[in-house]
Amino acid sequence: MHVRCPDRMAGDTYREVLELLGELFSVVQALPPSAALVELRGALRYHGATAAHLGDVLRLRTVSHLGIDVRVGIGPTVTVATTASAQVPHPGGVLAIDAADVTDWLALLPVEELHGIGPRHAATLKRYGIDRVGLLAALPPATVQRMLGGKTGRMAVDRARGIDPRTVTPRLQPASAAVRHRFPRDVHDGAAARAALLGLVVQLGAELRCRGQAARALTLTLSFAGGPRWEKTRRLTEPSAHEDDLRLLAYQVMDAAGLQRGRLTGLGLRGEDLVDAGLVAEQLSLDAARQARLVAESAADRIRKRFGPGVIGPAATSGRRLDDEAVDGLVGVVLKRRVGQVGEDVRLVDQGALQLVGRACVEHAAGQVRVGDAVDQSFRADLKLVGDPQGGEDVLGRHAQR
Repeated sequence: MHVRCPDRMAGDTYREVLELLGELFSVVQALPPSAALVELRGALRYHGATAAHLGDVLRLRTVSHLGIDVRVGIGPTVTVATTASAQVPHPGGVLAIDAADVTDWLALLPVEELHGIGPRHAATLKRYGIDRVGLLAALPPATVQRMLGGKTGRMAVDRARGIDPRTVTPRLQPASAAVRHRFPRDVHDGAAARAALLGLVVQLGAELRCRGQAARALTLTLSFAGGPRWEKTRRLTEPSAHEDDLRLLAYQVMDAAGLQRGRLTGLGLRGEDLVDAGLVAEQLSLDAARQARLVAESAADRIRKRFGPGVIGPAATSGRRLDDEAVDGLVGVVLKRRVGQVGEDVRLVDQGALQLVGRACVEHAAGQVRVGDAVDQSFRADLKLVGDPQGGEDVLGRHAQR
């Protein structure tokens, strides 16, 4: 069974869908950000029901518990089930394909609708007049291999014939998480590349913390003009989902690439070997600055959860100059007019509820240290900053004044 959730679904809702699947089925494989695979053999015997009925039960539960509908495809292989779920019209439904009907059902589909055939390969096949899955299945593998390449051609023929040896791997949470950035034009500037990498670090860290996972390793992928790619993996000293740890390692990997004058077209950052964050040992730290950043990071997560992912983030990714601003190095508190000294403690207050939502520590201050790597973005209108800086000055409202 292949389950498709609505596009652009929140991470918390996706986790709840996986929990519902875990209650019904014993073997579930997460396919983030919005899909999952289910092994039905044991569930059919346990529940004493048909596969289509179990699909209907799943839809009923997701609608009643979460308010969302899902598209369910059922078939004898992963390819057939995934292809079937894509044929279900929005917002939801169930399409079950029996093993005896697979060949006839696949034969009538356009070749681009077969799972595993991308737009480029579909365009290549159509240039040779192969526009239906049935025509692809009838060709000798060697012929398709000459069109698409060795491994890809063999896989395309097998899937067109309903052959797919892959099995469902029990995993409620993915073993990796990836984020990507593509530049609108080729980039030579190392500062621009580093700013984009910082944005990816923030995205990846937020996603890992939302899932309740931590990464043991990071993989950085650099895409260059003309097609070449560079990829490097390094392990963290201990599993982490904190931006501080991810950022330091990502910068080290980027420095190891020795970009010089390479023309970058895109970046990719992937957290590898993920583990449950609850299993990671937490040690008390004597580093007050790091502890302040972790508290600020937690506050930023709550702000993103309430107002959306784009309301707070790195200043380096916003394209603004911060020469005359004192900023918090992680959360994005901007103290205008050169207010603030390094080490000052600033409280984040929800103006609507008048509740403390976190703390931030000024990491960089204009005129004292370089602020190019600092973090910035405006808070929503219902947030204000309240602080008690050194020297007795008060900080109140969106702008801090002496």
